[in-house]
Amino acid sequence: MMSRLIKKRSEKVGLPPGTLVHIGERKTDTAKITILDYNEMQFQEKEVEKVEECFPFKDESTVTWINVDGIHQIEILEKLGNYFGLHSLVLEDILNTDHRPKMEDFGDYIYVVLKMLHYNDKSNEAAAEQVSLILGSNFVISFQEMQGDVFNAIREQIRGGKGHIRRMGADYLAYALIDTIVDRYFIILEGLGEKINDIEEELVANPTSRMLQTIHNLKTEMIFLRRSIWPLREIVSSLERAESALIKETTAVYLKDVYDHTIQVMDTIETFRDMISGMVDIYFSSVSTRMNAVMKVLTIMAAIFIPLTLIAGIYGMNFKYMPELEWPWGYPTVLFIMVVIGVSMLVYFRKKRWL
Repeated sequence: MMSRLIKKRSEKVGLPPGTLVHIGERKTDTAKITILDYNEMQFQEKEVEKVEECFPFKDESTVTWINVDGIHQIEILEKLGNYFGLHSLVLEDILNTDHRPKMEDFGDYIYVVLKMLHYNDKSNEAAAEQVSLILGSNFVISFQEMQGDVFNAIREQIRGGKGHIRRMGADYLAYALIDTIVDRYFIILEGLGEKINDIEEELVANPTSRMLQTIHNLKTEMIFLRRSIWPLREIVSSLERAESALIKETTAVYLKDVYDHTIQVMDTIETFRDMISGMVDIYFSSVSTRMNAVMKVLTIMAAIFIPLTLIAGIYGMNFKYMPELEWPWGYPTVLFIMVVIGVSMLVYFRKKRWL
């Protein structure tokens, strides 16, 4: 759990602010830089090998989306930062993959940190990738930890000229990226909701010690999701109400819709947290109920055998003068009495609905 929530920062200790050090796991061998440059009439897509190839696309007549997959190559961030005028602390935050989601307005550009979630089938848990967005007047730069994302639908819209994206500015592109990340949260939560329902049914039917570990893992999952998503509400709200000239009123309307989705996501997470907390009570209640049922059966059996044991104990004493010992019908008579006592007690318990 701790490895997902806290990453080592020992390499940063003692270094001055703005020192560029990559914190986190290296998730790709080489960085990949792609460019989508477009306006309503034209479109160009290109994958470049050198950062300098991005610079000619900084044109006011088009919107440019520069995407960098792999942030461990510090020289790429330095060159982009120098050309686009990014503060050294922004570059430092981009390299820190354990950063809390946030939004900062630097006037000429807006810096946004988000967590893009996906489900890891191998570890059977949700995993997060940090996505950093730089919104300028006519450009958006996105930094991701690895190749492969959820933005393919946006790329297809740009390529095909579908929707409003080709007619809108860079702020609408930034909205579309944020909205796609938020929509991805619903898919993750939908899968977790099905898992929670299955576990609830199994808890009632057959609670086991393994289920308690599963509940603990789900609780850890909710902590991880809440930590990754909770600040997003504040981010979207700040973007919606921002007085920056970079965000137009037409885009603010769409951001309000993202804000509503964010509230819905947080409500769902809180509901799941309450359900998981209730699962622990259900588990202990189910275990207690099963234990009570077992103890009830054992108690009834003990109650039946107590008088039978008393009779057997009496006739098990080695006294010489016991009249029944010499009686030919003594043994079957005692067995008959024991059977009558046992059956009578069973009938009594059933009449009292103890069975």
